[in-house]
Amino acid sequence: MFRLPGPKGKDLCDSHLNCSRRDFLRVGGAGMLGLTLNSILRAQSVSAASEFAGRPGWGRAKSVIMVYLQGGPSHLDLWDPKQRDSVPDNVRSEFKNISTKIPGINFTEILPHLAKVNDKFTMIRSMSYTPNGLFNHTAAIYQIMTGYTTDKVSPSGQLEPPSPKDFPNFGSNITRLKPTDEPMLPFVMLPRPLQESNVVNKGGTAGFLGKAFDPYYLFPEGDDMDLSKMDNIKVDDLQLRPDVFSVRLRRRASLREAINAQMPLIDKAVEEYNIDEFYDQALNLLVSGRARDAFNIGDESEKLRDRYGRNTFGQSCLLARRLVEAGTKVVEVIWPKVANSDNHSWDHHVGLSKRMKTQSGPMLDQGLSALFEDLDQRGLLDETLVVAIGEFGRSPEKGVSTSGNTNSADGRDHWPYCYTSVIGGAGIKRGYVHGKSDNTGSAPTEDPVHPTEILATVYHAMGIDPNTIVLNHLNQPRELVKAEMVERLFA
Repeated sequence: MFRLPGPKGKDLCDSHLNCSRRDFLRVGGAGMLGLTLNSILRAQSVSAASEFAGRPGWGRAKSVIMVYLQGGPSHLDLWDPKQRDSVPDNVRSEFKNISTKIPGINFTEILPHLAKVNDKFTMIRSMSYTPNGLFNHTAAIYQIMTGYTTDKVSPSGQLEPPSPKDFPNFGSNITRLKPTDEPMLPFVMLPRPLQESNVVNKGGTAGFLGKAFDPYYLFPEGDDMDLSKMDNIKVDDLQLRPDVFSVRLRRRASLREAINAQMPLIDKAVEEYNIDEFYDQALNLLVSGRARDAFNIGDESEKLRDRYGRNTFGQSCLLARRLVEAGTKVVEVIWPKVANSDNHSWDHHVGLSKRMKTQSGPMLDQGLSALFEDLDQRGLLDETLVVAIGEFGRSPEKGVSTSGNTNSADGRDHWPYCYTSVIGGAGIKRGYVHGKSDNTGSAPTEDPVHPTEILATVYHAMGIDPNTIVLNHLNQPRELVKAEMVERLFA
């Protein structure tokens, strides 16, 4: 469908460009890729001349995989264990410590596979929201994904649903500022939305950038306990109908050329934006079948699929590797269980010892270790930034309430003041531990890192100045994130 409507687009994010709406030639189908002309106009402010250019890690990443451990994994029971005889009984983990590839650095027995590959990434043991903690899942999720806090924050209450006024997910900012030059989906989120209770996908949209920069949402059919749901992947909107051949589809492009020839005002308005090039990218996505092929994880060997783990998380990590290999810039793998303290959720208010050992722990260990190993073996880790992080950690003391929730004697509540994240690839140091927590894992004692600094580091690795200004829905200037990148993470 072609649409050439009315007056000046005063409601556009880039109204300073003085483009009228009749200057916009909209071609059906391009919006799926975020390649409408509107998208192209907004993508001109890449911070190529940033003061950060030339500093360690600048522009090393071609793509980003965010492994989002929604629910808040317990750092004390995974990758920052304390000496069992040096902490009180109600702090001590039930799990034994094991050695890793880094001398003197221990994990718990829950992570035997990751212990063998932690020489490939950096561990940050000093993640912290200090001085202001965010105990609400949704509020903390929103800040990690956008770099900003929401207007309505309470310790344990819910927030309003997603809004076009929201700050954009970091992946949307990346795909806007670094448009893809591949016939491939630029930003994919899987296998479920960000969610807590009835608040669905808060922080998971392009917000005020507009729907053109929303991720491609790949949410296969099946509930959270269907661990084989990745076998149900359907990408019908990337499939050409049998009666539409590539040659017919390309021939239809000549209609656009004919219209352009008769509309010199439009030609003049868009001549510097190379609309033909971007239109062809959207067209090629359908014609080439590249995205459809990337989603076909059945092409992988049975041995490799087993290595990742035959569950939703493991197969999502495998698909993330396939997507970046095919040219996707940003992939967000959301932990496949919503935070509500049951089964393989990380929200371990009750039953932590059993559930982490038999459900969430093995899935994380197998899937994430396979992702690092696979990317490295294929030579992709040097150009792919991998971040594994939750919205917060768990309380050092068991059985106490820190967020208004009830916790069993072996459960831990929300704890934003100290936790651990993992980051690797794209120039990040290998086998490095950044920061340190105190003897109970309650607070950092060295080099605290705020979650927004992780986002700044992601932008930096992608060659984007974290201080780049965007205009919100009220045309007010806002930084991508109000934080500095952590230079010591880079080699």
